[in-house]
Amino acid sequence: MQHRGEIVEKAVRQSGIPLTVLAKKLGKSRRWMYIAFENPQLSLDYILEIGKTIHHDFSNEIDGFITPQTTVLPKELTSIDPNEAVALWKLKYYELLEKYNALLEAVNSKI
Repeated sequence: MQHRGEIVEKAVRQSGIPLTVLAKKLGKSRRWMYIAFENPQLSLDYILEIGKTIHHDFSNEIDGFITPQTTVLPKELTSIDPNEAVALWKLKYYELLEKYNALLEAVNSKI
């Protein structure tokens, strides 16, 4: 079993950012940082926040940890312009909304 706190502590120490500075940027105390380092099940949300602050990607070190940069996009979104991607997601949303409304109408007509 991985000890998330130890992995994070190692990355923090290697970053060279003083613990006091990091704690202040995170809105936490130095004591909180030490407690986090001792926690084998440190929250993935905290790990992501710490990683962003020290500019470290934990996705290769912590099982089940996926950063926004490593998220796999559908094939149709990987080779198109970001503006087109937004339009595509809007279209998918509207299609889903129409299906939902049709389902609601069907349920309400049976009542």
